[in-house]
Amino acid sequence: MRIEKNGEQVAVSKDPCEALWQLAEAFPEELLVWIEKDLSYFLRKEKLKDCFDHDLLMSSYAVKTKFLSGKIGYVDQLPFINVKCGVKYPTWRMSSDVGGIKGQTLLKFRDMFKHISDFDYLLNSVAKLGQQNGLFCYSDPQMIDTVRDKELMPSAGNKELFSFVFQHYKSIRLWLLFWCFVRYEKAFPIGALITALFQEKYFKKDIDLSRIELKSNRAGEPVPSIDVIIPTLGRKQYLLQVLEDLKIQSLLPKKVIILEQDPAPGSQSELPELQTQFWPFEIVHHFTHQTGACNARNVALKEVDAEWVFFADDDIRLEEDLLQKSLEELKRLGADCLNINCKQEREKTIFHKIKQWGSFGSGTSIVNADFCRSLSFDEIFEYGFGEDQDYGMQLRDAGCDIIYHPKIEILHLKAPRGGFRELSQPPWEKDKPKPSPTLMVYVKKYYTPEQQKGYKTELFLRYYSSQEIKNPSKYLKRMEEGWRRSEEWADRLMTSSSKSTREKFINEV
Repeated sequence: MRIEKNGEQVAVSKDPCEALWQLAEAFPEELLVWIEKDLSYFLRKEKLKDCFDHDLLMSSYAVKTKFLSGKIGYVDQLPFINVKCGVKYPTWRMSSDVGGIKGQTLLKFRDMFKHISDFDYLLNSVAKLGQQNGLFCYSDPQMIDTVRDKELMPSAGNKELFSFVFQHYKSIRLWLLFWCFVRYEKAFPIGALITALFQEKYFKKDIDLSRIELKSNRAGEPVPSIDVIIPTLGRKQYLLQVLEDLKIQSLLPKKVIILEQDPAPGSQSELPELQTQFWPFEIVHHFTHQTGACNARNVALKEVDAEWVFFADDDIRLEEDLLQKSLEELKRLGADCLNINCKQEREKTIFHKIKQWGSFGSGTSIVNADFCRSLSFDEIFEYGFGEDQDYGMQLRDAGCDIIYHPKIEILHLKAPRGGFRELSQPPWEKDKPKPSPTLMVYVKKYYTPEQQKGYKTELFLRYYSSQEIKNPSKYLKRMEEGWRRSEEWADRLMTSSSKSTREKFINEV
């Protein structure tokens, strides 16, 4: 092991974990970079400033090995598990091949993790706990000028996997992992299970990173150019109130694109105010008899020519500085997507820290338009649910991280009428599939095999208490049948890839 600063060797412990803590103490204002010796030639030093554009950031890239195996998917179905290797992707799954973190940021974790002697275990523990406390964590291929091996071998065995799950997840997840090993791996890792039960618990522990300044060095001048997209159906008064809120924004939108829908044959627009009243921004109004939020947003996206897009619902209330504050925060964070805290009246905020988000709100988010121009809402989800999650995954796979901001808020009025679901009962209703076929589409598109099995197991266990069949054998048989039917419907939806084919398919059934 060789430690260098500005090309000169620094004397520290030969133990990698101890050396990392010593360097953080000695150089708190420096970026600490680790790299395997045989990869050091490929380190792109000139890119490090771009890769680490603020101090609340931890990144790595797996070239030869990874820490945990794919079996972590049995207990975790969040987007951070199945990492896309060709883009900067949000994940706590760190690699010891190459990576980095600011010294002062790492020191925040020393008291909790100073006893860990496995370097990979330490890196992943810092990232896992750090991510839920506001540390931005990534797999970043820009750090190194080489390609990863086709198949990465995990360095952790079952013992490390079980201990990590017990320490960083709810305790019930450990038992879920054990069951999945018995069920799907045909293994009985009782030793790993017992060892894990004696480990210290880190789940939900708090790390205060608030004193570390989060200000991106890659953000340019403010770009006050934003378009707003609003699909609407039968909510005239709510929509007009949203427009009034946009009208008094301290930073006005460039364009507001409204997709008005009414499935009734011969119906006409109920929004003459769009033409008869004065609005301090351009109004683009589309009226259609075709309902569906996915189609509406796709039509609207073709009209966007601003630098940012605000995906808005038609039944929300906005503070007068919401757009300005949001763009200022996007600049400060160096982010490309902001998921705004959307609450109903008297609802309390659950998550209080700015953090990487595992979801996406298609009615509460602001996105860099460069990503939106190459993406669209998958209309497979028009007949069910899941379009939000799917679009969020498209963004991540394109290299766009989604950041949740608790202090910028939208009030959701939850209007009692309107909406976008044309079919009150989807064609698969009589088959009683479980889960919904559109959710199964999402599972098939984005989950690893282990995540699919973990999701299935958790679904079966969670649903047991809320249904009428209490005989475990009969219940399992029913759920297996529902799962099979859901897969069949999902496969048929995915096979009907074009919009016209899907419509024909839905009409036929």
